[in-house]
Amino acid sequence: MDILLDILNEMQKAHPASNFINSLQQQYCNRGGLSKKQLEGLHSKASKTESIPQGKLATLEAIIKKKPTRERAAATILAPLPVKDEALGNTIASILDKYPQHKRLLFLRSKFDNNEHIAPLEIAEIEKFAKLLLK
Repeated sequence: MDILLDILNEMQKAHPASNFINSLQQQYCNRGGLSKKQLEGLHSKASKTESIPQGKLATLEAIIKKKPTRERAAATILAPLPVKDEALGNTIASILDKYPQHKRLLFLRSKFDNNEHIAPLEIAEIEKFAKLLLK
C-alpha cells in the first residue's frame, strides 16, 4: 500500500490542472521518492483538499517527520593569511643569489612564496645558512 501514490492520485483528481501536483507525481513515479520540502508542499496542499482522508494525511505527516532535515553549513570564516616576514624573504633571496642550486633553500623559498607556515626550526636553519654562507 503506497500512501504517497494514493495521495498524489487523489490530488490529481481534485486539481487536474495543477502543475505542482503533476510535477510531484512524475517525480515520484520516475525517482521513487520526494524530498522533505516537496512532501511538506504536498501536505499543505492536501490538507486543504477535503477528499483526502485524515489518516492518509497523518501518515504523510509521519513520513515528513521521519525524513532528515538538511541544513546548509554556515559559511566558514577563513583565518587571515600569515604576514610574510620580509627580512626572512630577503635572507633567502640573498643566499640563493650566491648559491642558486641550494636545494633546501629552494624548498624553503617555495614555502615562503606560497604563504605556507615556516616552522621555527626552519627559520633557525635559514639563519644558520646565512651565517655560514654569507660571510
